[in-house]
Amino acid sequence: MKTLLAILGLTMMLNAADGSALYTKCVACHGAKGEKTALGKSEAITGWKADKTLDALKEYKAGTRNNKGMGPLMKGQVAAMNDADMKALAEYIATLK
Repeated sequence: MKTLLAILGLTMMLNAADGSALYTKCVACHGAKGEKTALGKSEAITGWKADKTLDALKEYKAGTRNNKGMGPLMKGQVAAMNDADMKALAEYIATLK
């Protein structure tokens, strides 16, 4: 039983979304610390709280957010993300200083 629980726990850890890894595809536009204005249009995301980022990601995915024309581009970026991915990414972005 202990072995089964250990395997289950390890599997859950391996499947957990890694915000840092997810952020690697954001770096080109947003910068390593979220300091860039993406394509000169968006605001820098450094200092954003996780809930603000999560709301924005969900809105982009739903196609209801088009901040300065970035909606279609961002929708493509988050299309494959599930809720756990978006939450992990938002939490990671909140740590950027």
